[in-house]
Amino acid sequence: MAYHLYIGDRTFSSWSLRGWLMLEKFGLPYKTTMVGLYGGTMAADLAHLPGAKTVPVMQTPSGGIVTDSLAMGETLHEENPTARLYPKDPGARAMARSLVAEMHSGYGALRDACPHNMAHVLDGFAVSDAVQKDVERIAKVWALARETYGGSGPWLFGEYSLADVFHAPIANRFTTYGIKLPPAAQAYVDEHTQDLSNRQWRAMGETVTYDPFPYDMGLPTKDWPIDVISAKPVAAGPSENATCPYSGDPVTHYLETGGRIFGFCNAFCRDKTVADPAAWPKFMSLLNG
Repeated sequence: MAYHLYIGDRTFSSWSLRGWLMLEKFGLPYKTTMVGLYGGTMAADLAHLPGAKTVPVMQTPSGGIVTDSLAMGETLHEENPTARLYPKDPGARAMARSLVAEMHSGYGALRDACPHNMAHVLDGFAVSDAVQKDVERIAKVWALARETYGGSGPWLFGEYSLADVFHAPIANRFTTYGIKLPPAAQAYVDEHTQDLSNRQWRAMGETVTYDPFPYDMGLPTKDWPIDVISAKPVAAGPSENATCPYSGDPVTHYLETGGRIFGFCNAFCRDKTVADPAAWPKFMSLLNG
């Protein structure tokens, strides 16, 4: 049986990203349902889940309702001990839990001044003293984890853990707002920016448009710092493939890239691929095959 995750808009909901990464990165079975965080229907969409008020919400295979991302992480760690959501070493695990808790409850100045927004990079954002204080603290704890337990792996404790899950939205914020960081901290941010799961989440968010756009700060924007293969939707085939690379269902929607046409089973599958083709290994196997 699978976990059922209720999420808000991917471009903006940092807490939803955390919930999704907990399941996606550790290979746990799940399905997702989008609720109307920006559409005004969230209360109605969550009404059947006792105690649920905000996203994410997770329903466990046994029917339990978990309404907080920190509680979700602990529940998944408890129910899936072989998935290694926390480091195996007791000292590393203690530090990872501490970093997760501090991220969950802290850094209010940074959160308030820098809403999560994966649509673009802002040019010319001014960092306040309060935000800079949060930035310096985060860089300090990242360095402590890496120097003490990072080993040869790229993540805070070498292998990916819940500590990286909880810091992924902060890494995205540092990218969005052009926050200046020490080289080691910037390298860690770059790991998140290029991570396939983070790219997939962003690409799925790109399938939705907003008018007006939330969190418009009136600043010039630049592209997200990833190499994106040029692709565009087209009205018709024929396509090189008869079935969708994700679902295996017959194709009904199409994209063009490099003069070639590929098909998908619905608009969402096509549009998430248009947003970032290289984020999707199944499509890249089709493209390169």
